[in-house]
Amino acid sequence: MANPLLRKKSIDKILADAEAGLHDGHGMLNKVLGVKDLTLMGIAAVIGAGIFSSIGKACFDGGPGVIFLYIFTAIACGFAALCYAEFASTVPVSGSAYTYSYVAFGEIFAWIIGWDLLMEYAIGNIAVAISWSDYFTGLLDKAGIHIPSWLTMDYTTAHAGFDEATGLLSSGQALASIDPAMSNKYDAWLHAPQLFGMHVIMDLPALMIVALITYIVFIGIQESKSASNIMVIIKLAVIFLVIVLGAYYVQPQNWSPFTPNGISGILKGVSAVFFAYIGFDAISTTAEECKNPQRDLPRGMIYSLIICTILYVLLALVLTGMVHYTTLNVGDPLALIFEARGLKWISGIVGVSAIIATASVLLIFQLGQPRIWMSMSRDGLLPKIFSRLHPVYKTPSFSTILTGCVVAIPALFLNLDVVLALTSIGTLFAFVLVCGGVLVLQKRKKQAASKFKVPYVNGKLIVPAVFIISVALVVLYAPAHFVNIFSKEGFPMLLFWIVALLVSIFSFKHSFSLIPVLGLISCFYLMAQESHTNWLRFLIWLAVGLIVYFSYGIRKSKLALNTV
Repeated sequence: MANPLLRKKSIDKILADAEAGLHDGHGMLNKVLGVKDLTLMGIAAVIGAGIFSSIGKACFDGGPGVIFLYIFTAIACGFAALCYAEFASTVPVSGSAYTYSYVAFGEIFAWIIGWDLLMEYAIGNIAVAISWSDYFTGLLDKAGIHIPSWLTMDYTTAHAGFDEATGLLSSGQALASIDPAMSNKYDAWLHAPQLFGMHVIMDLPALMIVALITYIVFIGIQESKSASNIMVIIKLAVIFLVIVLGAYYVQPQNWSPFTPNGISGILKGVSAVFFAYIGFDAISTTAEECKNPQRDLPRGMIYSLIICTILYVLLALVLTGMVHYTTLNVGDPLALIFEARGLKWISGIVGVSAIIATASVLLIFQLGQPRIWMSMSRDGLLPKIFSRLHPVYKTPSFSTILTGCVVAIPALFLNLDVVLALTSIGTLFAFVLVCGGVLVLQKRKKQAASKFKVPYVNGKLIVPAVFIISVALVVLYAPAHFVNIFSKEGFPMLLFWIVALLVSIFSFKHSFSLIPVLGLISCFYLMAQESHTNWLRFLIWLAVGLIVYFSYGIRKSKLALNTV
């Protein structure tokens, strides 16, 4: 091959290997998933901590108008979901965006996105495990069961809380007057045992939930499906109760003004809101465990995205209608609004449901990452042990256990704030490549048959026109924007405008399909809303991945060895 970095996998060969189960003789995964299961798994991944906690902060920043952020994010994800659906129907094997990029762009891009997905799933799972621990310990406290504080948080959080509380105490404040959360951190640091002079502080519940979920995922896809479906049904019932009961107490005057902080206020919540939506792509990793992946995967992705968007919008309207948006900057907004109405029993139900909902997100993410590793191993980019299937359970055994360790151990010690934003930028990057990959597929004269195609709308004139209009509106109403993008902080938006310009030019030259282009542009715009520090961390991670690739993957690749 002329360029080893751009060598691509044949779709026909991928499908033939998947059908024959010839992946290194390890056999095939169990095919048990139908469209109902995939839809519920998508809902399981999307409706988690975001609907029980971060929705409050998003409503506080954006007011009732935060529903536009949920709708915009859903539209951006919807464009991406259509592109995922076409790929999933064309290449119905495990691997998600990694496999799709291998087919569309070549090996180096496949490695980059595979490495990116490893970060996305690992960091996402760590964040979810920490959130689950917070809900779990909070519920136990309300029930009168107290776990020692030093076993419920990370070292950095406890140390920072201790320093802050110490400063307040030295200024004359009484311990009883200090915020309970800060007091808890102070207590954790003060009473933590020490080992070689170091305070032993860890988030033990986070470790325990990861261990339990890893066990469920390890013993089989049937067990994982059953556990996921039960958890989804429970949390949907609770959300339905909250919406219906909450609607009775809505006061329409609370919706005025509808967008009190303008567009900037609405977009403040983009990272947390998008984090809530990223889960739908995880179900594409289960393609080889679907009974009819070409038909059911597209339906499952799209159905789950539509259902979740409707639920998020309705819940945001109920929240901001029951109380004024300025009171919602709390960790448990659903409990707040019902306690304010004297319905404390509802907050208890919500607390239990939050634990179940967060566990279901963790389950789907823990299901996805081993299958990414398995696919990369099949291609020779990772050692063979990563693609080994358990002889009885038919799950990627080593990859599943390793995933549990990679998530559980950092969850003991990491801070939630550090890991949350990186997940969003990594997922958006995957979405961008998948949307771009569909453009590549559509330009190929010969490609494998697919039961689902992204509807073709010629973007030759539409995309450049939208770009020109957008630039004109920014110049007219926000002239400082194009000055600020040349600063360090404006670097992500500068990249966005460069990409938007290039996509507009190529759309005009090659008559690109409108929907994948809109998906690519909207997802890159959401990426540009991340801080330059998150971009820096993301680029450093990709650089580390390239080092691993050039030191191992490029030599061990099956394409390099001419065995695929």
